[in-house]
Amino acid sequence: MTANVIVSGSLRNRLAIILTGGAALLALVLYLVVRALAAQVAQQGQDNILSASMSSVLDTAVIRDGRVMLDFPYSSFSMLNTQADDRVFYAIYEGETLLSGYDWLVVPDDLAPENTVFETTTINGDQLRVATGSRVLIGSDGPRNVSVSIAQTQDALSNTLNGISRNVAFLGLGFFLMSSALAIWAASTTSGQMRRLTTSVTRRGPQDLSPVTKAVPSEMAPLVGSLNTFMSRLDHTLTQSEDFIAEAAHRIRTPLATVRSHAEATLQRVDREDNRKSLQAMVRAIDESSRTAGQLLDHAMVTFRAENLEMSQVDLADLLQELVLGMTPVAEMKDITITMKVESPATLLGDAILLQNALRNLIDNALKYAPAETSLLVEVSRSPTLSVSVYDEGQGFAPDEIETLSGRFVRGKNMGNKVGSGLGLTIAQEVAVAHGGKLTLSNRPEGGACVTLFF
Repeated sequence: MTANVIVSGSLRNRLAIILTGGAALLALVLYLVVRALAAQVAQQGQDNILSASMSSVLDTAVIRDGRVMLDFPYSSFSMLNTQADDRVFYAIYEGETLLSGYDWLVVPDDLAPENTVFETTTINGDQLRVATGSRVLIGSDGPRNVSVSIAQTQDALSNTLNGISRNVAFLGLGFFLMSSALAIWAASTTSGQMRRLTTSVTRRGPQDLSPVTKAVPSEMAPLVGSLNTFMSRLDHTLTQSEDFIAEAAHRIRTPLATVRSHAEATLQRVDREDNRKSLQAMVRAIDESSRTAGQLLDHAMVTFRAENLEMSQVDLADLLQELVLGMTPVAEMKDITITMKVESPATLLGDAILLQNALRNLIDNALKYAPAETSLLVEVSRSPTLSVSVYDEGQGFAPDEIETLSGRFVRGKNMGNKVGSGLGLTIAQEVAVAHGGKLTLSNRPEGGACVTLFF
């Protein structure tokens, strides 16, 4: 029997999702950080070129004949050439007076002599980077402040950043894919420890309740410790249950058999009819109690062993021969002939004790309900599957009761005054189910009942 386990997701999938989510976050952070650093480096490169261009122009400023004169060197603008043909703008001021250039390039208010100020502005939708520097010239009429602003569009910078962004995106994607593969591998490896433990426990035999000694990670140690403790308690409980069933069978059957013997002996010495009837009722009650107690204990043993089958190769022919030999005295008391028909080989991988219990109950039931001076047939067949059938020449089963007679404590209407507990067929059916088979009841066309165990 497989217990219903409530499953809540997969630990491996959860671990994989957490790790891949972390990898995705790290890939995004990597992309943003590298792009920001690239933008900073590229911007610094453009600022250095603008500063050099602005300084080369500012270095040509002189005072001649009381006027500020500048001579544009060719290199001052050629160094600003880019593949994107960025546009260049300039403005030269003496104080607040524009000497040359574009008047919308305004000198910053916080510009100090010998310092360079960088700022970003937008003109007609184009983003420009502006470098502004100033210098103080000494003339005959006193100091004069000259400032130069050089501005350049940032198309080349944008192209460079876009290229860097694409490369960083590919780098981040590759990092994410490798991290995801590593995360899935790590999750599978981690969950593999639990699968190996599960396989180790599953492969054990039904009687193997020894502690798990396989090395496990420290995180699984509490689980394995609890499992070992549980199996130890279970082993102790099962041993106690088995001992109790055996001891109870002995302690109940032996006193009842003793009482029955004394009752029968007394019955032989009593002449009064009312006393004889009382003793006969006592013997019958003892027989019924003994049979009921015995079958209750048999049923308890079947229930106990059904979950812990001790499997071995069982020869059904030998097993039935032993059972028939043991029940022959009972059959001879009713002049019933037991015959066997075996189709060899008739071997089965099963629990010998349970199979013996089930077959004994079937033969015992047939002997109990079969009329005197009849025959009983025990047949073992291999076609279409291995089965054991017990045929009698009694009244058979009531057609409307065939489906329910294998239930616990259920007895048929036509059982008369026969002693019984209603557990014989139940025991046989549970043994068949424990071995992957079934029990069927039917009536013979020529009269009598047929009970078959299929394996």
